[in-house]
Amino acid sequence: MNYQAPLRDMRFVLHELFDVTEHCRRLKVELDRDTLDGILEEAARFTGEVIAPLNRNSDEQGCQLLGSDVTTPDGFYQAYQQYVDNGWASMIGPLAFGGQGLPQMVSACVHEMLMSASLAFRIYSGLTEGAVLAVHRHGSAALKQEYLAKMVSGEWTGTMCLTEPQAGTDLALLRTRAQAEADGSYRVTGNKIFISGGEQDLTDNIIHLVLARLPDAPPGVKGISLFLVPKMLSKGQRNTLSCGALEHKMGIKGTSTCVMNFDDARGWLVGEANQGLACMFTMMNDARFQVGLQGLGVAEAAFQGGLSYARERLQSRSLTGAVAPDQAADPIIVHPDVRRMLMTQKALTEGCRMLAAYTARQLDLEQAMGEEHHAAKRRAALLIPIVKAFFTDVGQEVASLGVQLYGGHGYIREWGMEQLMRDSRITQLYEGTNGIQALDFIRRKLLADHGAELNALIDDFAQIVDAAQAHKTLHEMTNDISHRLTEWRTLGGMVIEACQRDPQEIGAVSVDFLAYSAYVLLAGFWLQAALRSQQALSQGVAESAFYQSKLHTCDFYWRRLLPRASAHRDALLGGASCLMSIPASDFNF
Repeated sequence: MNYQAPLRDMRFVLHELFDVTEHCRRLKVELDRDTLDGILEEAARFTGEVIAPLNRNSDEQGCQLLGSDVTTPDGFYQAYQQYVDNGWASMIGPLAFGGQGLPQMVSACVHEMLMSASLAFRIYSGLTEGAVLAVHRHGSAALKQEYLAKMVSGEWTGTMCLTEPQAGTDLALLRTRAQAEADGSYRVTGNKIFISGGEQDLTDNIIHLVLARLPDAPPGVKGISLFLVPKMLSKGQRNTLSCGALEHKMGIKGTSTCVMNFDDARGWLVGEANQGLACMFTMMNDARFQVGLQGLGVAEAAFQGGLSYARERLQSRSLTGAVAPDQAADPIIVHPDVRRMLMTQKALTEGCRMLAAYTARQLDLEQAMGEEHHAAKRRAALLIPIVKAFFTDVGQEVASLGVQLYGGHGYIREWGMEQLMRDSRITQLYEGTNGIQALDFIRRKLLADHGAELNALIDDFAQIVDAAQAHKTLHEMTNDISHRLTEWRTLGGMVIEACQRDPQEIGAVSVDFLAYSAYVLLAGFWLQAALRSQQALSQGVAESAFYQSKLHTCDFYWRRLLPRASAHRDALLGGASCLMSIPASDFNF
């Protein structure tokens, strides 16, 4: 399956909706529009010509474990060297350690391209960027000096080692231990599972960030510390850690997912003792945004595959008569149900791309100073669980629609659609399952500030609604979205009240309230896109077909997808009692 980066839509989002050039100026990053477009165009060439052709074989071949060494699929090593040599690995790295310091708004587009071209390939570099962030923010000057430059460049990769067989979501159950040495280092012992890129042949060194307990640590999550444990020590000496097994997985088979054994491995404390979870969450939040982009990338690839097939596949005649009378049948794109699937793919994918850019802007501004920093930090915190959970749900839905569009061929491996569905399934699970994201959205975001940031977000979108009121062609849609914003605010208050009354309601309403929020959020962005498209058309732009397509897609989203929010509203109002009143013993077979 061929992949072409959606450059025109990315430029629309970056330049016309969010003015990324002005955003760069605010961040004191010297990037003009031509340079930004050049970055995207070169990334499109690299991902389309170098990375995408590797995707199918990586799924067929997978990774191999020989002793304690892991080999990645054919072509991955050469492609990774190009990735590093061309500077893609260092895009968002700090300037002081050889990085380019590009804004997340720009890098997110490049990362989406990588996810679409080959999710398995992208995972290796994605975790390294998170590890860089954690070490840069929390590591000692000595650790930064020794490790960051080579991690930023991509010469070395990084991992995140949290999960253990008995400790997944509940890290209070973590057993890995660390013992202090006289020279200031530590000896780390324990077993970690599901470690992406834990061992591979792409780089000479792998820097593991490992959660472990010190001997005198308090129980629970308050007693967890973070350690930097390299595969290779100075002077070429190998540390006492190894890959014990590779997981046999449903998808992302080109990524080595490892069982890692640490046997008195030498490591160094990152941050303060017993503050490891706070340090790791620096990396975790970035990882959750990146996983959201994985869902978006898979969705774009599935949409492109489905659209290409729908244009070429001849089956039956249009309900109104032959559209291609010179052919044995009409292309299936003429059929309403095929259009329904394609438009669902398109509207969800492009809507998520707008929300991704908006969230990336908050992550960029979070690095600013003063009140702007605090406001962006609050907004990013509110949005990250939505991005992670909703985007990955969308990725799975759009991939499933891609299989459906192909019919029986979609179920066959050679067409590539079923691989997208298998690859995307993990995104709903790792870096915190989507159920955990929904709990986080309610407990740590909505309840923590009594809905203040949610209401601030709703206020911002109400301004978009006010601006749209002047456009008569958008009047009905604008009124409906205005009603949804009011309903969202009211529903948020009802959720807070219910959860304070009965803690079981937190888990009962969380998934549906997050989904409701996401659908209304996307409606706000689609209204913003419609406004911009109306303005462009009134100015007589040359690309009228592009803007007309935006208006059509916005109309479809409003009429056919936004109504899903009502189902989620009604479901969450059903409360916890219908879930929790049945005794556990009644779940039988």
